[in-house]
Amino acid sequence: MSHLLRATLRPVTYSRWLHLCVPLLAVAVWLYVFPRYPWGPALLIPPLGLVPWVRLMEGLQAQFLLTPAERGRADGAISTARASTWADRWRTALWLEVRLLVGVVTVGATTWLPFAAVDLAAQAVGHPLGGGLAPTAELPRWVAAALVPVPLALLFAVVVLLGRLITAVARQLLGPSAAERLSVLEERTEQLLERARIARELHDSIGHALTVAVMQAGAARAAGDAGFTERALAAIEDTGRAALEDLERVLLVLRESGPRPSAAPTLAEADRLLESARGSGAAVEAELTGPLDRLPGPVAREGYRILQESLTNVLRHCGPVPVRVRIVMGADELELEVVNALPRVGAPQFAGGGSGLRGIRERAALLGGVADTGPYRGQWRVRARLPLAPAR
Repeated sequence: MSHLLRATLRPVTYSRWLHLCVPLLAVAVWLYVFPRYPWGPALLIPPLGLVPWVRLMEGLQAQFLLTPAERGRADGAISTARASTWADRWRTALWLEVRLLVGVVTVGATTWLPFAAVDLAAQAVGHPLGGGLAPTAELPRWVAAALVPVPLALLFAVVVLLGRLITAVARQLLGPSAAERLSVLEERTEQLLERARIARELHDSIGHALTVAVMQAGAARAAGDAGFTERALAAIEDTGRAALEDLERVLLVLRESGPRPSAAPTLAEADRLLESARGSGAAVEAELTGPLDRLPGPVAREGYRILQESLTNVLRHCGPVPVRVRIVMGADELELEVVNALPRVGAPQFAGGGSGLRGIRERAALLGGVADTGPYRGQWRVRARLPLAPAR
């Protein structure tokens, strides 16, 4: 009972009542024009559901008035798409019939019950309505006074319960079909994948730039040499500029507006990463084999990010230690390996969230490849193998 009382205070209760009353406007016009055929709307209105756009119109109206909390949501329980199959059309036709019948009951109840309360109140004060206007039997005055709240309570109960009934029917008959649910699921999956990709892009580019800047600033302060400090500041400037370019490119993708974003960096620009790591104090030994500028686009871009994250992890967790980089472009796959010495005892390290290594494995897996990370012969190794054929 308390649940029904709380429902009478919710605006959606009355928007549902309005939704139930709307079909009676068409019925009223019909009865005015054709009073001898009151059953006409029940036969003529449902076949309109076979028209594809009627399902769109009914879905929008139902979502707006029956489930306003889901308004505009792609995964709402009520579909707002045209009928694409005959099953959708027949469900819409059945919906129109049910809506019309429940609407007749609603209007009848919400018309008779208020008149009954007025009639009881009139009898209680000694002035019964009488004639055809009195919807209740003549009762003693004290009985009529006691019964005045009953029709009003029933009125609210009818409005709440019929509103819930028509909402449940709408979820069943106007709900999305299996094909629509699959489409929404695919769209949601694409959005999640795009968000994950952008998160990886920001983690790799901005994380690398900040790590290099911190390492360079710390080394410059420790060195106390004006020439070294100038070189460190130049390296920080170059790294920061590259990070800003990456950030601008990602933000343009998020805004989906503005000029076309610049192309993402590829392994053809690996020298930029190697020089940045060397500038941070790491002794980088590199072996680049094959025409890296001819790599397929996805492999070249993801390979660059894997190399970037690997070098970032070296600087962040191990400091300026010796690093060996090997990139080999074979006939069928690209092999990328970064091996570094473990940090000396007492060397400064920077804590990370652990998402970098997971991002490396995810990038390799998206291309059908594999990445291994972990200790290797007393050192730390990141090794990724990316197939070239699927990327083409």
